[in-house]
Amino acid sequence: MVFHCLNRSVARLTIFEKDSDYQAFEKVLEEAHERISLRILSYAVMPNHWHLVVWPRADTEVTEFLQWLTVTHTMRWHAHHHTGGTGHLYQGRFKSFPVQSDEHLLNVGIEFAPSNG
Repeated sequence: MVFHCLNRSVARLTIFEKDSDYQAFEKVLEEAHERISLRILSYAVMPNHWHLVVWPRADTEVTEFLQWLTVTHTMRWHAHHHTGGTGHLYQGRFKSFPVQSDEHLLNVGIEFAPSNG
């Protein structure tokens, strides 16, 4: 089953302001994929949240992958911004929704497909 996953920053704080913020997140995303080879169909990163469309091979892959991604990104973000000990970066645990139809998959895939620009 394919899942649409997302997580939003606490209080909708802007956590991706400049290119290097997006690149740092993509580096963590790549490292997470090296650890847990979850199939990522598409993703999008916005100023205060991100979306992934994923297709796990095993029941535990989504949770393991997104937990590692979120915790690691949070720790690195706080270290970079010298805000360690100031609280949560994300509102809470990630959210994931099963993609129930081909049309839904097509819609989220097009909506979140990486651009060439």
